Amino acid sequence: MCPSYLETDKKEKLHKISARAWAMLESCVICPRRCGVNRLKGEKGFCQTGTKPKVCSFMAHHGEEPPISGTQGSGTIFFSYCNMSCAYCQNYQFSQKGEGREVSCQELANTMLELQKLGCHNLNFVTPTHVMPLILKSLEIAIKEGLHLPIVYNTSGYELAEIIKLLDGIIDIYLPDMRYADSKMAIKYSGAPDYPEYNQESVKEMHRQVGIARFNPNGIIEKGVIIRHLVLPDSISGTAKIMDFISREISPDTYISLMSQYYPCYRSLEFPEINRRLTQQEYKRAENLMHGCGLYNGWTQESFGLERFAGTNIKPVFKTDEEIKKQQ
Repeated sequence: MCPSYLETDKKEKLHKISARAWAMLESCVICPRRCGVNRLKGEKGFCQTGTKPKVCSFMAHHGEEPPISGTQGSGTIFFSYCNMSCAYCQNYQFSQKGEGREVSCQELANTMLELQKLGCHNLNFVTPTHVMPLILKSLEIAIKEGLHLPIVYNTSGYELAEIIKLLDGIIDIYLPDMRYADSKMAIKYSGAPDYPEYNQESVKEMHRQVGIARFNPNGIIEKGVIIRHLVLPDSISGTAKIMDFISREISPDTYISLMSQYYPCYRSLEFPEINRRLTQQEYKRAENLMHGCGLYNGWTQESFGLERFAGTNIKPVFKTDEEIKKQQ
């Protein structure tokens, strides 16, 4: 299956979309913060990024969800900086402190092509929101040099729906977080005002574009949405409301990655309620809430005991015979 951006490029639409996104940097409004700085003249807003993307690392990643990593790995590019400021960020060295190297759009295109040569199943852009126009410009270059991998838009979910609309016909796989159901929690722990509102509208737009996740005969995702939900201690993430939203407003067939891997780091010490790992009981409650909303497609994470509860072993979710009978 050819990625959508190749058809969009053939119709000469990709360049127009890319140019429109680039122009937005003159008074930057590409994320909910709407900083309004002129990034084209070197001004920097919340994300501390101008017209060159900063890349921390790239690799064939084998630790994502099974249909993303597959057998050959996901061609993952980790961008520095972020439009959120999570107190517990596991990647704070580059997402908050800016570790990494500025690259040109040509260099970013070369990285995409290098990951393709490694045999990766897809290109996985981690924290792409603030560099989206730079990615599109790089994509134009890479297409001319033979790029043909589908794109995974791996985002915190703090997005503007109108900006996501620009990506219609370019992105095949959306991998958004749905992190908070309560704006007060989003502000307190991630400095993200009105996160639930922006998050829900943008995820609805993602679903409108690409729909329920579809997989090839080898189990590799070709198109669709997978929603990640990181379960936080003390029900801070608002799992019940988020699962209810997904079931009612998106689809009960939505694929969900229910993540147990939270562990305290960075500034977690400032907040006693999150300065601990998740308990098995808290994670089991989140799993029950998900199933209670009729959501069974996706993956859960094994615990292997509390000392290894931040592990990344992901297993498929299947309905049991008893659960199926209850639904009938």
